[in-house]
Amino acid sequence: MGVNPEIAGRVYPPSPAYEVGREKIREFAEAINSWDPLHRDPEAARAKGYPDVIAPPTLAVLVAQRSDAQVIIDPEAGIDFSRVVHGEQRFIHHRPIVAGDVLVATLHVDEVDTRGRHAMVSTRVEIADADGSPVTTAKSTIVVRGAGEGAKEGS
Repeated sequence: MGVNPEIAGRVYPPSPAYEVGREKIREFAEAINSWDPLHRDPEAARAKGYPDVIAPPTLAVLVAQRSDAQVIIDPEAGIDFSRVVHGEQRFIHHRPIVAGDVLVATLHVDEVDTRGRHAMVSTRVEIADADGSPVTTAKSTIVVRGAGEGAKEGS
């Protein structure tokens, strides 16, 4: 079975809340080699008008990928994770992610496209804070190799 094109337009339930802590922000900043004091020093962040340290913009991927996993594990989607490669990732930030945020993500499957033997699944994850205010929109495309019409086993 290949990727089910009927998942296009599907919206999955909101993810469990993700609590953003200072230590997580610091660890993520170190992992991406960002030494900006806004990611480590609450006083530096407050001096710039933020309530606490802010996350590097790409920290949103942690929340988005947890939400994206819903379509990967959905048996109706027909996605074989062993055949998945990451195609594209984009973020639209509505405001910085700040230590203390409690984020909830909602997954939308925007498109399923077949190109040759491969299927491309484009998703959008809307990340909001505890009040429901938008924080980040994460758009992603995965390629499921050999999953399109006429795919041969082992492709």
